[in-house]
Amino acid sequence: MTRSERFVLLSVLASAGLLAPPGLAGQDPAPPETAQVAQELAALRQEFQNIRETYEARFADLESRLIALESNPAPATQQPSATVPAGAAGAGGPSGALPVYGGASALSKVFNPDIAVIGDFLGAAGNNPVKPSPALEMHESEASFQAILDPYARADFFMAFGEEGVDLEEGYITFPAVPGGLLLKAGKLRSAFGKVNPMHNHVLSWTDRPLVTENLVGGEEGISDAGFSVARLIPNPWVFLEAAGQVYRGDSPGVFESHERGDLSYVGHLRGYQDVTEASNLDMGFSYAHGHNDAGPGFTTDLYGADFTFRYRPLRRAIYRSFVARSELVWSRRDQIDGRQGAFGYFVSGDYQFARRWYGGVRYDDSERAYDAGLRDEGYSLLLTYWPSEFSQIRGQFKRTSYAEGEDANEFLFQFQFSIGAHGAHPF
Repeated sequence: MTRSERFVLLSVLASAGLLAPPGLAGQDPAPPETAQVAQELAALRQEFQNIRETYEARFADLESRLIALESNPAPATQQPSATVPAGAAGAGGPSGALPVYGGASALSKVFNPDIAVIGDFLGAAGNNPVKPSPALEMHESEASFQAILDPYARADFFMAFGEEGVDLEEGYITFPAVPGGLLLKAGKLRSAFGKVNPMHNHVLSWTDRPLVTENLVGGEEGISDAGFSVARLIPNPWVFLEAAGQVYRGDSPGVFESHERGDLSYVGHLRGYQDVTEASNLDMGFSYAHGHNDAGPGFTTDLYGADFTFRYRPLRRAIYRSFVARSELVWSRRDQIDGRQGAFGYFVSGDYQFARRWYGGVRYDDSERAYDAGLRDEGYSLLLTYWPSEFSQIRGQFKRTSYAEGEDANEFLFQFQFSIGAHGAHPF
């Protein structure tokens, strides 16, 4: 029996009167006892008395120290005694209110945003005569600053630090409680066109972006511009349905270019989500974008997109097994001096988690080029990803690309990602 258990037993026996000293006035005589029981009770009485005397002595000592402190208060500049918990001395103030431990750090957080930094280190081996990349590079370091401003708004900033300088990847304010059930954002945004364009580099399932994104949707920067977005859920009894409309200044390199103030660009996106089983779901989206292009004033580009995502994660094996299949299709209709150019591209990918920290993936790319639909690129990729923890990631990707110029590229791309700080969730 442990000391705490024995103390509880002693307390119960004392409250029941079994440990009261025999022969006290007003008490009934103890019941008949055997010699062994009497001996055990005597030992318990003695231990209870020892514990009682110990705590009475400690209480008397604390009481005397309290009286001494009250009669001789310490000067205001004197450091608190080592026996007082750090942060407690003086916290209550003259009013005698109870101190709040850790209050200093909690209060200092009120005006500080959540800060995180994510590093993206890339390397390449092999040969790519059309679009070569450096053998080693610190591709991007993303710093995020996110905070709730008040009950009606929050702010998010994402700064991208690369070898060529610093760029504001995104920076916007969100109003989640606009009348009419609307979600309003204003600032610099990655547009909601498709599934890949809104994603930051570190949440991609690959070391690079698909060919259809490179050829038709502006590559890594994509449709990203200053503007505002309005989104609303559409209630219905069948599926989760969300519609978003966005207006931008009209400058997204490789896609749109504004020649005057009125040359705005527009993006619309309709997303539907439905659980298929308790372990799987289907996510579908349809997108449209319109804006002026770099062919000159009056020349426009229209983009049409469709994306599909299927996810499977068994509930009982969620940390060991999962599967995600993705596909995105894009049609481009671009005005040029020689007429309207139509181009099409798509990708299909699958990512399978076969162990707690290991993922394998494949991707197939096929895309024409926006400027000349007669030029078509095709690619294959095999990927292996290892997550030591949620704060780091190691990925290897073998990629073979057949370019329209008749050149073939065979590359091995590898990536190290690591993060510090509290990084908020990205779109699901």
